[in-house]
Amino acid sequence: MRLEIIIAGRGGQGILLAGYLLGRALVEEGYYVVNSETYSAETRGGFSRSDLIVYTNEEEVDLITVRRADVAVFMYRDQMHAYADLVKPDARLVMLDSTFIEKPARPWPRVVSAAFTRMAEEEVGTQRVANVVMLGALTYVTGLVRPETVRRVIESTVNPRWRDANLRAFEVGYRYAERNLGRVDLGLGR
Repeated sequence: MRLEIIIAGRGGQGILLAGYLLGRALVEEGYYVVNSETYSAETRGGFSRSDLIVYTNEEEVDLITVRRADVAVFMYRDQMHAYADLVKPDARLVMLDSTFIEKPARPWPRVVSAAFTRMAEEEVGTQRVANVVMLGALTYVTGLVRPETVRRVIESTVNPRWRDANLRAFEVGYRYAERNLGRVDLGLGR
């Protein structure tokens, strides 16, 4: 079975890092993963997107970028509108950062909104880790990977200067989702 995931936002929001962390955690959990990145030339404020195609068993990879996402995460309004056509009308999950997005671009059946950027600022002290707050929530809601796997990937990947802040951010997002958001069955049969 194949699952297509898109994570999109502005440059500077850590979109590519979030995709990389999720991809590594998925590989450690035994999935087969293709991760591709798209970003504009601007360092901050431009478009940034991470595509992950997740397989539950070894098969020939036929795509390297998402065509019709089953799961989408949008961290900023402009990117949600720009990439909405890449999301299936019956997507299993669409997550929005309500700090920047008031309402979904389409009538997707399962939309989860949380103020990831605001939570990062208020509970960790910096917006720079909003991507990992989102990753914590995504980890809980989807159940795709175990939280300890994501923590281990953060510890081994993130710059030591930012490691503790990212680990706190992950916990903030995971605990928020645990208290306020339901789980979504992605139908991977694992």
